[in-house]
Amino acid sequence: MSYIARPVLAFFLKGNQFTDPIDGKSFKSFLPYGYGNQRNNVLSPSTLSLERHRLLWLYLKNETDFFTAPKKVLHFAPEQAFYKRFRKMKNLDYVTTDLNSPLADVKADVCDLPFKDNEFDIILCNHVLEHIPDDTKAMQELYRIMKPGGYGIFQIPQDLSRTKTFEDDSITDRKERAKIFGQYDHVRIYGRDYFDKLRSIGFKVEEVDYTTKLSDVDATRFCLAEGEIIPLVRK
Repeated sequence: MSYIARPVLAFFLKGNQFTDPIDGKSFKSFLPYGYGNQRNNVLSPSTLSLERHRLLWLYLKNETDFFTAPKKVLHFAPEQAFYKRFRKMKNLDYVTTDLNSPLADVKADVCDLPFKDNEFDIILCNHVLEHIPDDTKAMQELYRIMKPGGYGIFQIPQDLSRTKTFEDDSITDRKERAKIFGQYDHVRIYGRDYFDKLRSIGFKVEEVDYTTKLSDVDATRFCLAEGEIIPLVRK
């Protein structure tokens, strides 16, 4: 349905107030988005990107050789904003995976991946781990298949004011899960110890607040979330 509605929304919201850096199109406003409590001016009418997608695009474009160097990339649960664009890039050997997504080349469980050790230069695994009961096993698999010197971006919903990650298997009611964890199918809300957990697996972790590298004008123009962290992990 989103693909059907997208061109109509993009036409009626044309303007020059806000710009989606993924396709360069501008609008008088973005659309509201959110589970339960909706955030205003968040969803791009043209690419259907959220703040985190636009931030990631800018980071990859401005700070890495993702768009130019030959890389083997594994993309979990590929987002609509990226899928076709990454697929068309000649420099990428681009593989998608997920347990259920129709966009997945390989149907697989992140805790039991059918890939060789040290296979991928780059792994994109964004907003996946919060769904996985055994996220330690998932992190170990991500570490196993990443090439030495490779890197990954593993974004998750995170409350940076929390020291410890909160999870409680006894909470099974969908509404209660949505209220506590932010979405009915999430199993935890990560705290700052998320970075330590990745380090315990063997990753080197850098917390990148890329928004601070942009001017306030650009951050506003691209509708980026203040304080959004990109977890950059390296083997």
